[in-house]
Amino acid sequence: MRSTVGEIARLIDGEVVGDPATVITGVCGIREAEEGDITFVANSRYVHLIAGTRASAIITSKELTGAAKPIIRADNPSLAFAKVVSLASPGDLRHPQGIHPAAIIGKGVSLGKSVALGAYVVIEDQAIIGDRTIIYPGCFIGHNSSIGCDCLIYPNVSVRERVSIGSRVIIHSGTVIGSDGFGFIQVDGRHQKIPQAGTVQIEDDVEIGANVAIDRARFDKTVIGKGTKIDNLVQIAHNVIIGENSLIVAQAGISGSTVIGSNVTLAGQAGLVGHISVGDGAIVAAQAGVTKSVPANTVVSGYPARPHSEAKKVNACIQKLPELNSLIRDLEKRLVNLEERFKIK
Repeated sequence: MRSTVGEIARLIDGEVVGDPATVITGVCGIREAEEGDITFVANSRYVHLIAGTRASAIITSKELTGAAKPIIRADNPSLAFAKVVSLASPGDLRHPQGIHPAAIIGKGVSLGKSVALGAYVVIEDQAIIGDRTIIYPGCFIGHNSSIGCDCLIYPNVSVRERVSIGSRVIIHSGTVIGSDGFGFIQVDGRHQKIPQAGTVQIEDDVEIGANVAIDRARFDKTVIGKGTKIDNLVQIAHNVIIGENSLIVAQAGISGSTVIGSNVTLAGQAGLVGHISVGDGAIVAAQAGVTKSVPANTVVSGYPARPHSEAKKVNACIQKLPELNSLIRDLEKRLVNLEERFKIK
């Protein structure tokens, strides 16, 4: 990469404050940046780092009016910097191309234009793969499943039978879509498996991290809405419905038949019981244990999860427990002394 600050500003539709002829040769985080790098500050909490960075230029928000070195003011610094990183990246990632001779393709499979299948991909009968979809080695696509156009499926992903995946979906390694829901009934002291006859529907523009499990429905379908992003190591149980553009962060677990709205955030290790709902725009904080439905546009935290402002008060009280315990013990001693002194029984 070798560009001037002015050239970069034009690419990201930003406004230069300072010398537009400053030469940029790399991109880096603000703490690690060296001379010649461009970096960014998107959060006002990190503005103080500008004074100490060695970067030659900084992408900032429109709120910053100037600095000791050239800045590019942008409406969305994070997005602008992401564009610069994309331009600077060497682009050496080589996806599989064509159909590898070791791929195994069943009967009646429909492959779109420019589909790429890596070695030892198994596609079972009657499956449909859309145009320009890339499937890395070691993946399994079950019978009667469909995958849309422009999808990217990394190694060792399993897509079970009758699963439907939309277009522009990214699935990372080790993920299983359409595994059986965890359904059992106790008969004579033994756990009898309940058949899971439903399916999974993944809508367009979803990204699913590594080692995620999305269970098929007992009946009907488990649904992941358009544009939703799922981090690594997430468990989504049978008959769960997740709306559009939600964020499900690492190690979150969603129990069966729970309905998650659109634009919801479930932070890391959040756990939700089954048969509840989380309204649109709600935020569930990290490690929250959600035992009842969450209204739209609210923030909950703690266990059991409650409104965040209330949870903070509860946590503050818990932090004072050692001090309160000492106080109570002291009061008990003083009370005993008073009883002895005044002969109170």
